[in-house]
Amino acid sequence: MAAIVRGFHDRTPLSEDEADVIYSLARARLGASVSISGWKRHQSGEVDDYALISERPAWDMIRKLDQIPVRVAEGVIRDAAGLSASPKTPVLVSWLGDQKVEPVMDIPESTDEITVLDLSLSSPLLNGRDSEDTETFTRSIFRHMEDQGARIGIGRYLEPRAFYLTEIFKGREGDPRERRTVHTGIDIFDQAGAEVRAPLSGRVHSVADNGGSLDYGPTVILEHIGPAGPFWTLYGHLEAESVAGLKVGGDVPAGDVIARIGSHPENGEWPPHLHFQILTDLLDFEGEFPGVALPRERSVWASFSPDPNLLLRLPCETTFEEPEELSARRAELFGSNLSLSYDRPLHIVRGVGTYLYDVMGRTYLDCVNNVAHVGHERREVVEAGQLQMGVLNTNTRYLHRNILDYAHRLAALFPDPLSVCFFVNSGSEANELALRMARAHTGGYGVVSLEGGYHGHSQNLIDVSHYKHAGSGGAGAPEWVRTAPIPDDYRGVYGREVMDRGTRYAMHVGEAFGSLSSNGHEPAAFIAESILSCGGQIEPPAGYLEEAYRIARSRGAICIADEVQIGFGRLGSHMWGFETANVVPDIVTLGKPIGNGHPIGAVVTTLEIAESFANGMEFFSTFGGNPVSAAIGLAVLDVIEGDKLQEHAAVVGGTLKANLASLAMRHESVGDVRGRGLFLGIEFVEDRMAKTPSARIAEYVANRAAELGVLLSTDGPDHNVIKIKPPMTFDQRDAERVVATLDRILTEDGARPNT
Repeated sequence: MAAIVRGFHDRTPLSEDEADVIYSLARARLGASVSISGWKRHQSGEVDDYALISERPAWDMIRKLDQIPVRVAEGVIRDAAGLSASPKTPVLVSWLGDQKVEPVMDIPESTDEITVLDLSLSSPLLNGRDSEDTETFTRSIFRHMEDQGARIGIGRYLEPRAFYLTEIFKGREGDPRERRTVHTGIDIFDQAGAEVRAPLSGRVHSVADNGGSLDYGPTVILEHIGPAGPFWTLYGHLEAESVAGLKVGGDVPAGDVIARIGSHPENGEWPPHLHFQILTDLLDFEGEFPGVALPRERSVWASFSPDPNLLLRLPCETTFEEPEELSARRAELFGSNLSLSYDRPLHIVRGVGTYLYDVMGRTYLDCVNNVAHVGHERREVVEAGQLQMGVLNTNTRYLHRNILDYAHRLAALFPDPLSVCFFVNSGSEANELALRMARAHTGGYGVVSLEGGYHGHSQNLIDVSHYKHAGSGGAGAPEWVRTAPIPDDYRGVYGREVMDRGTRYAMHVGEAFGSLSSNGHEPAAFIAESILSCGGQIEPPAGYLEEAYRIARSRGAICIADEVQIGFGRLGSHMWGFETANVVPDIVTLGKPIGNGHPIGAVVTTLEIAESFANGMEFFSTFGGNPVSAAIGLAVLDVIEGDKLQEHAAVVGGTLKANLASLAMRHESVGDVRGRGLFLGIEFVEDRMAKTPSARIAEYVANRAAELGVLLSTDGPDHNVIKIKPPMTFDQRDAERVVATLDRILTEDGARPNT
């Protein structure tokens, strides 16, 4: 309703009187609709199924509106029309600025003894799960204050906070991404027992013990008289004994001590602090009042609870300001070909497990980030890097146990004769090094790659990546590269009805090598992903890689398996993608998930190729194989093995793929579902019979899913494939949410085929 009012007001401004009656008129119209429909059924004596169906949305809306306090709903409408949600607030704010007030607490005169705490979503002071361990949370807060030389810590007004992301702070329906994360008071952190005073004269409105976990604990609300009638001040997280003598209705002179700060656990299980808030309307709450708000209603609740510093008069910046114009700054500082995801770019500031969080605390299920392989902010991985970074980080020209232990562990995951490791900093560097090795070993220079393939951003890798050199801005393949057709048995040259399609596709690899040789480019390598990622999550037909490898080797080339996207158990059935095809490559390249977000790349090859590469020219990578990277790599392997993430990917991915396939039975736009484990693709089409690719539908689905809190992305030569490659901690509940979200979106007009 607010969005409709906002849009109408932008075109035809509403007066205050008009805005104030919209909510009542909307409810009256809904009531009239269902009443008239019921009266017509009564008159006819018949049940009209169509009428019942058309009534259902009206009844749903009535029930939803019934859950919202009337003055809150009216405030939301006023806010959408550009008015203060609370009519009393503008005059009160002006009046408070002119009043003489007493200090609410003993605030140091020197600003050096006051520190403004960063409790926001992006704060390095917090871990996002702080409220689960109050003692550790308390030590963290007060240690930081001590480090800053501060006696008082200030928690900001309108600050979105990670520790409000739990179910306790769940808000109303409307936006599945949101919890009540926005803090609508100011916190003053001080030792338990510190005195709390009344800033203005008033009377005790209520004394209550809101004793639930993460609630206010003992709470006092004072009533004061302002220019437009009463207003209130709220004091939370108090000591129970200190408020025992307060009597409801009793007068309180300005400056009188009314309470003391409480300690854990009586204060609601928080670090010792005062939560202070101004209230312009009690909204029928008794003994409490919401101290946190939904991000979409930030300005609404800022009107019902204006800036507490109007009374606190703290000598510092106490209001959180959402960073603005980041997109404009980015455009000024970066090249224009560095893209952003989604029509409405996301300002992501924290990740935990399978979830990402934006600056306002909106939650997104991450189904895209195969880099955070064992989960965002995985504690074991973070600690491993921090511990080693605090001791030593240097290069491989010195002996160090970490890199040897890591190489031993990594090589043990590969079949013979793959046994020698080289470490770099990314998948691109790994593939670049693999090409050097192939040329050193074979003496050739020519490379065969696949249509739709992508292997990195260096010039050599752009040259062998059809996805780049044949796309927008590309200059085509150089003379030393040939591209074999993508082994796509859904829309490719040989469909699923062709029994020997794997062999037929592989024959084109032989033709490509023949073309290279006939033009004077001796073969060096065949490079391919075992399942093509940028190509659209294409799993080649059975027998394809076996025959393609056989042909490549018969022409004198070596075979490079690019496992940057799909390695480390993601496919579920095997640790490495090439194993699903029953082949053993000569070189394997690794990247992305290997460091869980830390930049690591690796090449694993045979002793024979490694010896050919040792031709007198030293191989050295400044950062490749450093002790910190090795410690992180070891921690990632520990989590993969300890949590049995490969087996987990097989189970969750298998169920997810089956449920995604069931969407095709209900939605004509779903052309194909494919992939393995937690590396899946959904291809969208305008016409299922003609298999006409629909980038339009795929883009619509990705953007709508983001609005509903699920991050997906598009890929494929025609940009019509939604790819799903989440952190490996993605579970059955996450999978169910993805399917339900897609099912909902695919019923919308924007996701329906045009035919």
